[in-house]
Order: sequence, then C-alpha cells, then structure tokens
Amino acid sequence: MSAIIEFSQVTKSFQSKGAPITALDGIDLSIEAGEIFGIIGYSGAGKSTLVRLINGLETATSGRIVVDGVEITALKERDLPPVRSRIGMIFQQFNLLRSRTIAGNVEFPLKVAGWPKAKRRERVAELLDFVGLLSRAYDHPEQLSGGQKQRVGIARALAVSPSVLLADEATSALDPETTQDVLELLKRTNREFGVTIVVITHEMDVIRSIADRVAVLDHGRLVETGTTFDVFAEPKADATKKFLKTVMRNRPDAATLAQLQREHPGRLVTAQVRDVAAFGDALEAANERGARGRIVFGGFERLQGQELGSVTLSFSGEDAAVQDAIDRLGAAARLEEVHA
Repeated sequence: MSAIIEFSQVTKSFQSKGAPITALDGIDLSIEAGEIFGIIGYSGAGKSTLVRLINGLETATSGRIVVDGVEITALKERDLPPVRSRIGMIFQQFNLLRSRTIAGNVEFPLKVAGWPKAKRRERVAELLDFVGLLSRAYDHPEQLSGGQKQRVGIARALAVSPSVLLADEATSALDPETTQDVLELLKRTNREFGVTIVVITHEMDVIRSIADRVAVLDHGRLVETGTTFDVFAEPKADATKKFLKTVMRNRPDAATLAQLQREHPGRLVTAQVRDVAAFGDALEAANERGARGRIVFGGFERLQGQELGSVTLSFSGEDAAVQDAIDRLGAAARLEEVHA
C-alpha cells in the first residue's frame, strides 16, 4: 500500500478577537490507499477542521498536505476543483436537495461534471441499485427514513468515482440498528470500489465496527494512532482510554469490585488479554500448580479477526501458588490491577 493522504507538521489556527485559536497543532498523519481510517475525538478536538483540510475547504496555517499525489497546500483556490472532484463526502444531516428526486440528487454531481444524459442515467441506476434504493428513484427525500437518506448520500458521493470518501459523523443522526446497516454499506463500498474511506466520529463503536486503523485527536493534537485492534487492546493516551470506557464495559467499577471482593475472598486480578491462547495456557498451568483461578467478571470479543478482552479473576490457594499463578499470568497478559 502507499499513502493517499499525508499530513506533515500541519497546523491550523483561526483568528479571534484575542489570541489566535489553534484548532490543529503539528499533525503528522498518513492514510493508506484502500483502507478505512477512523479519526475520533470529542467535540472541539479538531476533527471537522481536519476533514475540511483534506478537501481544501480550509487552508492550513503551516505544514504540508498531499491528497492522491497532489500537494493541496501548494495550490490556489482556483486549482482545487479537480482535486475535490476525486473526494466524495457524506454528512451527518444528509444534505440532500429537497427539490430533487432521489435520482436527481445522485445525478447532480454528474451534471456538474458534464456527463452526457444517457451516461448519467446509467450511472444513477447503477448506484441506486448498489445502495438498495433503485425502486425509490423518483421519490423525494422527505419520503425516506434517515438510513435511506444516508444511502442516497453515499450513492451521490460515489457518483463521479472518487478515490477518497470522507464520512463526517455520518451515523450520528441514526439509531443503532440503522447505524450498523450504513456501516456495512460503507464496508461494502470500500471492498467493491476500492475507495479509501476516512470516518470522522466521536463514537468508539463506529471505530470498532468499521476502521482498519484509527487516530485519536485531543485538543487539536494527534495523541495516538494504530490498528484498531492494537488501540483497543493497549490504549496509551488518556483520551483513548476514556473513549474505550464507553464501549468496553468489561472492567469492574468500584462498586462491582467491592462486591466481587465480598463474594470471592481470595486475590482478585484484572487482566487485559490480547493473546487468548497464551492466557488460557497460563490459567491452566496455575490450576495444575494448586492455585484455583476462575473468571468472575468481564469477557472477550472478536475484533479484526482476533480475540481480546479484559477479565477479572479470583485466585485462591496457598500464597506461594497464587503468587506463581499471578506471575505466570503477567507474562501472558497485561495485569491492570492486583487486589489483595
């Protein structure tokens, strides 16, 4: 793979009545062609500014941005339209034209691009079939559900065969079931068209469902990047750990831990596991050596074809055997807490 989007020491500041406000500070980022890349951050982290830099709607204060082989930070505004034509965009509020039919919405960018009428109709039919809305071609947006509107948005974004698709909070206005349907469509879009997808979100569940890799923004700075599995398995930045608490509810809170200590008088250990086989071997060896260990809280999940999880175990037996068991477990998993 080669990078299709590159940020090199990019900073973006906005003028205010007082001192300038820095929205992005020294961003170094590389997004590979053909991947689904997630960018997550809380409100004010700089996500929307970053996505507007990718399609040239904002100008970087300093640094270098290359998109699909073109250094857009070196271009003037009049030179940007050809670059933007290779970048599709889907939005949180759909941004469909109410006066046009569904087919008319998808056709609009093709008209702007100067496609002949026959080819426009053929492309619109192809894309509406792809998103499952061919039978609704002559309906208007107000006749569709939120999920259907977003499907139209995806079809419209794909109309002129972009190399990059930007999804800015594209599922935030949808219910959980519809969100998963739209995310599955985006995965199919990536798989069948080979388009690079950049997903901007504040929801870690979206990252878990769709992203190959993820970058975490916090107050304008890039604080963590990695594969989705690695970031979930071993988060490093405080912002990442905070996000993960919203989706990984397999660590006991203080009240649950107190209850577990009352119910299991032995030693309690909470372990972050990314190698389930090695963890199972360590637990089996511990039991063979006289330390009785069992999982009392947490569990495992499958992510990017691998298993990971966080579990709290209760160990009982002779002190030496329990300590040996904990030492062995520590070699197979990351021990987060050892409770006496």
